[in-house]
Amino acid sequence: MRSQAFGLAARAGLSPFFCPVRARGLWGRLPAAWWPAPLRAIDPPVDPRTAGLVFSVGGTGGAVGAALRRADRRVVQIQNPRMRLDRFDLVIANRHDEIAGPNVLLSRTALHGVSPTRLAAARAEWRPRLAHLPRPLVAVLLGGSNGRFRLDVAGAAALTGQLADMMRRDGGGVAVTPSRRTGGDVCAVVRAGLSPLGGWVWDMQGDNPYLGLLACADAIVVTKDSVSMVSEAVASDAPVMIAELPGRSRRIGLFLRDLADAGRIRPFAGRMDIWPVHPLDDTGGVAEEMCRRLGLGAASGRAGA
Repeated sequence: MRSQAFGLAARAGLSPFFCPVRARGLWGRLPAAWWPAPLRAIDPPVDPRTAGLVFSVGGTGGAVGAALRRADRRVVQIQNPRMRLDRFDLVIANRHDEIAGPNVLLSRTALHGVSPTRLAAARAEWRPRLAHLPRPLVAVLLGGSNGRFRLDVAGAAALTGQLADMMRRDGGGVAVTPSRRTGGDVCAVVRAGLSPLGGWVWDMQGDNPYLGLLACADAIVVTKDSVSMVSEAVASDAPVMIAELPGRSRRIGLFLRDLADAGRIRPFAGRMDIWPVHPLDDTGGVAEEMCRRLGLGAASGRAGA
């Protein structure tokens, strides 16, 4: 959530600062939309300082953002707030959220800060550091279990088997980056299966290679549990393949179908699949439209997130 707000702010030329929102005591057991006084339900209190623009994110952030809104402070809500949309100056959500309104902007992808400029810088830094890996290079972005999908040892073994088969049959190299949600047992299975074949699995120590892999990969495999990771992957110039996981989500299904219809993603079936693509990234366009609607002009200033 934080990366979405900061990504939008960066594209709009804003200088944001972060205000964490945490429910206090028993309020955390109730949906934030039910809080009668959101600013008294959080600890510590949010201090927007002199910001005339606040980005609120998600349901809890949305309740607090709506409470902070006033004549001299506009609030942009990121993601479906699951409350009245007219309590915000602007709501930026995804198409798969299936909401609409005069103050709603819809995006095919999650907001993020993976801009062409950042990718170019990451490519310059990481190309020499990844030069020991064979080409074509497949970057693998691992998510983790959540309320909709499961990535456990069995799922890791199945995916690792597919990746190993691809390396044997199609050649090339594989570089894997886990995320904070990836279990240690999952990483161990992936490392044990791919390292003997020359695959590289980040050990979560030192510099994070995530942006470097997005920038340098010839193809990308992403587990389907994360809208954000898929959104950042398709912002690159590499074809993106989606690795299946046990579970289901109507919203993520709609999201993936939209990207498949655009020709930007395909299912991962254990084979190298490289096809012509162009980067798909709606964040810049959303930032421009936000600035136009709010009259931000050159889109400079400070914002709380």
